[in-house]
Amino acid sequence: MKNVRLLELLAPARDAETAIAAIDHGADAVYIGADSFGARAAARNPVKDIADVVQYAHRFGVRVYVTLNTILYDNELNAAASLIKRLYDAGVDALIVQDMSILQMDIPPIDLHASTQTDARTPEKIAMLAKAGFSQIVLPREFSLDEIRRATDAASPAAIEVFVHGALCVCYSGDCQAGAILAGRSANRGECPQICRLSFRLTDEQGRDVKLPDGASAERHWLSTADMNRIDYLGDLADAGATSFKIEGRLKPAAYVKNVTAAYSLALDRLIAQSEGRYARASFGRTELNFTPDPARSFNRGFTPYFLTPAHTAKIPSWQSPKWIGLPAGKTIGRSGNGLRVKTSCELHNGDGLGYFDPNGKFTGFRINRVDGDIIYPAPGSTVPSKPGVQLYRNNDAAGEAALARRDTGRRSIGVNVVLRNDRIGRIIIDASDERGCAITVCTDEIYTDIARSEQTGPRRRIMERISDTIYRLDNLDDRLGTIFIPAKALAALRRRALDALDRSWAIRYNRRPRKPADIPSDLFKGLTTSYHDNIANSAAEHFYTTHGAKVAGHAVEVDKPHGKVRVMTTRYCLRRSMGACLRGKNAGLLPDRLWLDAPIGRLELKFDCDNCRMQVYTDIP
Repeated sequence: MKNVRLLELLAPARDAETAIAAIDHGADAVYIGADSFGARAAARNPVKDIADVVQYAHRFGVRVYVTLNTILYDNELNAAASLIKRLYDAGVDALIVQDMSILQMDIPPIDLHASTQTDARTPEKIAMLAKAGFSQIVLPREFSLDEIRRATDAASPAAIEVFVHGALCVCYSGDCQAGAILAGRSANRGECPQICRLSFRLTDEQGRDVKLPDGASAERHWLSTADMNRIDYLGDLADAGATSFKIEGRLKPAAYVKNVTAAYSLALDRLIAQSEGRYARASFGRTELNFTPDPARSFNRGFTPYFLTPAHTAKIPSWQSPKWIGLPAGKTIGRSGNGLRVKTSCELHNGDGLGYFDPNGKFTGFRINRVDGDIIYPAPGSTVPSKPGVQLYRNNDAAGEAALARRDTGRRSIGVNVVLRNDRIGRIIIDASDERGCAITVCTDEIYTDIARSEQTGPRRRIMERISDTIYRLDNLDDRLGTIFIPAKALAALRRRALDALDRSWAIRYNRRPRKPADIPSDLFKGLTTSYHDNIANSAAEHFYTTHGAKVAGHAVEVDKPHGKVRVMTTRYCLRRSMGACLRGKNAGLLPDRLWLDAPIGRLELKFDCDNCRMQVYTDIP
């Protein structure tokens, strides 16, 4: 079909088991970290495990991307090149990378995707990455629909990948130096300490707590944002040019990945069904679920579409808590001995986790040991509300988590159409074709001409349907054998041969996309003077910039720590705007013009770039 755009649901995987769960629950591609150089140091996997994922994924046409998106040091370049070669040999489809040194390496022609860590926030940077040979570019989470459209034009023919669900980096990704400078743990090295999730006091120039318009405490999680949820906007994103829809969460457990992937897969199927042939899925197979997915039941900090449209900009902060509050579960009535009497709004179970906000606004959680009617008995040592009328939230549904932990929550299968016939001399033949476009023919060596004493159509169908232990399902069977008798054992053996032949046919047909040739003009960076924001941490990356016209005047903070007043974050989220005190609005006076965030980890100054509607975060380094 002409002009059909393939859409890809890209799911995270902390390990091989989670990757396979994502595939079974509807992912068209998965991204996973190798044993080093990935931006989630806590989600590392041996190449052998990744090879196992590749073997399983490719049977469905699902692609496997490996995150190699940290900045690299000079003494790591050879190890990174060696790892890339091993990943290529393992069958990996693409690497998601940040460091430009990889473009200088002698590596196999593996496809390269530009990580969101490359900070492609302008059409010019996006065009540069496309010319450099990246076939897919991961856009900043902050982009609006109009910016995604412009990015699509700038990137052509490279594909555009956008985040659709999960945790948000409040800073432009790749340009956050807060962790490296304040905590000695660099996000660009896979060790983000999540400075943005800390509790800060909002203060003035003298360090005094700012009096807030709502009268609440000045101590909140001021840089913490809600989680992204764009499940209702997939059509808008596709129309804007995006073809890959990415779920964040390489540290998330399999239950989270199953639930969220399944929900987005169903939404993508609905979009495609309504697209009148404009869109199709990028992989094959049908997923059958034994649960109803709901992203709201998995970890989240509240949801926001982020800056997708102007109307969404007020729905961003998650100031109360960086934790998952959960869903409303009821209200307290009062104490009952060692228990707590509650009026519930959902069925509670032993092992559930509940939480509430104490009088100081701090979220406090506890676990239920036992439920007895309307009385819950908390685990020993728990702090529970003593007053009636306190709202309780459930952030751990023990029964729901147990259900998602089962292995049979979802099954993915490839549809097969089969013709069962015989030839002139009596050999039994299976002609099989599948939804991937494979078509094979197998036949028996033996000749069968005996006439059956009873009806055989039903028994033969039952034999052909016994494939639930494979990746296949029988969609259609055209049985033309009539009254010919073939022993069940012989027909089962022929069926196995047919499925094996389909496997081999697809293995021949599957092709990895080779790396896109680079077309980098020598003056690509003419007029650019780099700073620590460009994250140059090795000589190969420096060579890449200088040979294309740039002047290197600064290196990554991980190798050359700056001094003085240093900008450690640039955010599209603006604290003033979220509080209704924009400096260009009528309520600017609700807050002091100059603001700081204070915490034991350090003092941060907030500056407001109103011309570009950005907030910048600075710290002083001796």
